[in-house]
Amino acid sequence: MNKPAFIKQYIGTTFYKTPDIGFLLLIIKKVQAIFFPYFYGNFYKRKSLKRIMIKKVLLTSVLCGLVYSMSFGQSFLQQQLQNPVFQEAYQQKDSVLKREFEAKGLTYPSRFIYFRSFKYDSRLEVWVKNNPTDTFKLFKSYRICALSGALGPKRQEGDYQVPEGFYYINKFVPGSIYHLALGLNYPNFSDRSNGDKLNPGSGIYIHGSCVTVGCIPLTDPKMDEVYILAVHARNLGQNYIPVHIFPVDFNNNRSVAYMDKSNADDKANQQFWGKLKKAFDDFNATHRLPVILFDQNGRYVVKENNSSEELDKHIAAGWSLKMLEEHHDPTLQSPLQSPQ
Repeated sequence: MNKPAFIKQYIGTTFYKTPDIGFLLLIIKKVQAIFFPYFYGNFYKRKSLKRIMIKKVLLTSVLCGLVYSMSFGQSFLQQQLQNPVFQEAYQQKDSVLKREFEAKGLTYPSRFIYFRSFKYDSRLEVWVKNNPTDTFKLFKSYRICALSGALGPKRQEGDYQVPEGFYYINKFVPGSIYHLALGLNYPNFSDRSNGDKLNPGSGIYIHGSCVTVGCIPLTDPKMDEVYILAVHARNLGQNYIPVHIFPVDFNNNRSVAYMDKSNADDKANQQFWGKLKKAFDDFNATHRLPVILFDQNGRYVVKENNSSEELDKHIAAGWSLKMLEEHHDPTLQSPLQSPQ
């Protein structure tokens, strides 16, 4: 591969990621290594060191400006579209999603989305809204196409369990080996407190390819839609997209009966599911996300959303979920504490 082609390929396959300083320096270093010989050739032998260094500094400055503008000048959606897998999915599905939203009287794309998954019922729901004070509306339910493990939370690496609890999207992986993938912030504080202290597991995703050893898999066409909706929400400012994973749909009597029968002697799971059910019931009653915190032992504490405008703004932006991971308040005194 010639050097200019290498530069094009390197930038084209890498710039969909959100850049940081280290990443920019890496790009600049690689560009320098390739292009400096074109500019100088054998001039190193004839020019003074001072003049060479001045030119080198000037060229590096130009490269810095170019790389900075190429990366930070792009929106999150534009960065994601640099990946050919997502680009193809977007071209095929974005207009389809827009028509489906319009048919249901919804504004496309949605500024805020919320994922709700039911393990035993094999279903992933997508709820949407566009203003912080609005209530969520159900857009669509997707069939989860493969399962692993049993009912109950994930507690250690290699147990094949799908986690249960309250999470948010913390990774977008358009180059995944499982087509497209959305990473969850597992393990959160609850998982680390109640699971294997050394190896609670990691790498939990909503992804395509319809295979799983503990994730939430969809068929590729369905994953295209879910991923596009998440990218749009992230692009419009929703940095923390909530994902609630329940053992069953608590409104399905058959599912609840199976859960109770299969875990009749497991008091820990019964107590854990009681917390999850409260969050499920609160959302079903109001279509607003409840405030979820931890106590000092990593147990979930679900506080009702009182529908105040200030509280709605925090929840819509995903702040309660960010507090779950990084700003939990063991005393539960300030559910609206800024996560900055």
